[in-house]
Formats: sequence, C-alpha cells, structure tokens
Amino acid sequence: MRAETFLLDVTRLASRLGRGALTGIDRVELAYMRHLPQTGIPCLGLLRTSAGMIVLRQEAFGTIAQWADGAEIPKRRDLLARLSVRGSDVQGRIETALRAHALARCPMMFADRVLARICKAQTIYLNVGHSNLTHRMMRALRNVPGLRIAVMVHDTIPLDHPNFTRKGQGDVFARKLKVVSAHADVVIHTAPSTRRQTEGHLAAFGRVPRALVSALGVEVPVPDAGQLPKGLNLSRPYFVSVGTIEPRKNHGLLLDVWEAMAQRYADIPGLFILGNRGWAEPTLFERLDRGVPGVQVLSGLSDPAMAAVMENARALLFPSLAEGFGLPPFEAAAMGLAVISSDLPVIRDCLSDYPVYLRPTDSYSWMETILLHASGKGAVRRGSGGVEVPSWDGHFNTVLSGL
Repeated sequence: MRAETFLLDVTRLASRLGRGALTGIDRVELAYMRHLPQTGIPCLGLLRTSAGMIVLRQEAFGTIAQWADGAEIPKRRDLLARLSVRGSDVQGRIETALRAHALARCPMMFADRVLARICKAQTIYLNVGHSNLTHRMMRALRNVPGLRIAVMVHDTIPLDHPNFTRKGQGDVFARKLKVVSAHADVVIHTAPSTRRQTEGHLAAFGRVPRALVSALGVEVPVPDAGQLPKGLNLSRPYFVSVGTIEPRKNHGLLLDVWEAMAQRYADIPGLFILGNRGWAEPTLFERLDRGVPGVQVLSGLSDPAMAAVMENARALLFPSLAEGFGLPPFEAAAMGLAVISSDLPVIRDCLSDYPVYLRPTDSYSWMETILLHASGKGAVRRGSGGVEVPSWDGHFNTVLSGL
C-alpha cells in the first residue's frame, strides 16, 4: 500500500537545535527531514511542545534544516512560549517560529481528534529520534484509520549497559520500548546485531513488530582547513578519536595509552579528541583538565573542520565499549583512513575486516598498534579499501519500499 502522507516526528531535532553539535540520532532525523519531501509524497511534521502538539506544514522542514546548518534562530518569543517554556530561551524561540508553520495545534488531550481530522488513511508516522514514544501519543495516532507506525530503534544500550548511561535512563528507555512493542507496526533497525538485541527486549515486553534492517547513510563532508582553529599543529603524526566524551566511548583507555607512551618515549604521536563533553565520572574530566602529554580536545568543530583533521591522521581510534551503529568508523573508512576499533558485533556487521580489531580493555595492544601506525608501518589505507560505505539513498530505498 503506497503512503499518501508521511508524518515525521521532529520533536527530538527541534529540541536539540542551538545546543551545540548534533548527535548521530539528531543527524538521522535531519536526513529523513531532507529526504522525505523528495519522494513527491506530501509530508507533515509532528512536534510535541511544552504547550501541546503542533502539526507542521512541509515548509517547516526547510526552516528546521537551515537552523541545523547554522542559520540564526529568530529572537522572538511569543506569549505562549514565555508562559510555557521554562529555562530555555532558545527552545521558546524555536517553538514561537515554528508556530508560524502550523497546520494545526492543540493541547495533548485533543491530539487524537486533530490527527484524525488531518491525516489521511494511508499515513505513515515515522519516529526515528526516540522522542515522543508514549502510550498517549500512540493511542492518538491509532485513532487515524489505516495509519501505520514505524519506529527506528537505534540501540538498546540503556538496557544492556545501564552503567554507560545516566541514572534512571534505563527505566525511561524501557518504558519507550514497551510503547514500541505495543504500538509499532514496523521497527527499523540499523544492523543485524542491533536487531537481535532489540528484538530480544521486545519479545520480553510481549510483542515483536515486523522488522526492516537498513544501515544508515554515511555523508563525509569536504575537508576545509580554513575552518580549523588558528595555530593548530597538524604537522607531526597524530591520531583522532571522534565522539561525545562519555564512559561508553572509553576515552580513559586512550588517556592511559598516551600517558604510558609519554613515560617510555621522548617523541610520541598526537591525539586529537574531536567531541564535546557529555557526562562522565569527574575523574575523566579532571584528567583532561590537568592535561595528558600529546592529547588535545577539540570541541565544537564544524563538520568540514573535523574532516580536515581526520584527513591526514594516521588512524581513527574507536575503543568504544558499546554501539548501536558507530558512524565515525564508517566516516573514516569513506575517507580511506585506517580504523583501529573495539571488536564490536555492529562494527563487524558493517565494516567486515577493514578495521584492526582490539579488545577495548587491552591497553598494551592498543599502544603497540598505535605506535606501529605512527611509524608508518601499519595498514594505513587510502581509497575505499574495498569497503562499501552505505548511502542514504540505499537506506531510504530499503526502508520506504519496505514500508
């Protein structure tokens, strides 16, 4: 059955704008926002705000995408935003601006009536951002005859590795996954290994919806050294690590390796950590604040600037302890950059034998492999190396045809 309307949930992305670099999940929602209008099928946006629900016209997609690309968010906050949005000036401004694109808006208690009036029978609701997954919202959507619900579950890390998430996040995520189990018609998975993990939890919650598996697209920006911080020295051998600084990304292992190298050798390679601070035990941030020889954190870089740093690195280092997909190794492989990675099922699913795989707790093997690559004797790859990097076109062909 061909869709007559796409209803894309944009709640997560709208809540993330103006708060620094977008996360991987944010970028997925943005990719859907950019692609769906190209299908020729009418699109609407669903936005949950502090004052209720807004159904957005398709034109709002372009506005949100421009903000995501750095365009200035209007300064105005209307009376409703001033009354309902607490503690976030930028969120109030976003909600104010998006109300100008509203096809309809209402308190959540009337969401079912409004959606039933607006949405056509062959509407497909797409939620790819893990936001707005509540029984209340799903029941409102179910009031539209013939509407189908498709949800992307990126990973189940909060349930599988609660020690890698903030306190209480596991309970919140479990409630969301129960909603998916109860209401979703289709679950979109990004890799076979994440499908296995997710469906194990869905089965425990009582119902496993139909599955679609499609790797996310990888877009590598054109490097632009002109956007790099002034004075940044890229002349000596160096490595890069890309990702938010948090326990799951295992930056502590890299700091251990660089401290050990500094104690043993007079000349060591550099390490650029490309990412913003997330949450972590204070000791990790204290180590970074004190400084580790050869290590420099670069936060807030644009995508072209990050690509410029990665372009001439000896390898991408990816010692992550758990991943749902793992975009940085894909991006590195697309650039022909060597990848040294933890031996995770999802990385093997997607990159096969391209990376050098190491145990994420074996600091000695990491140091030896890093030194080998620093000397130029490692398997530094340029060109695709036989790796088929997934594209967004391929992702959408699989998902939309499957829906």
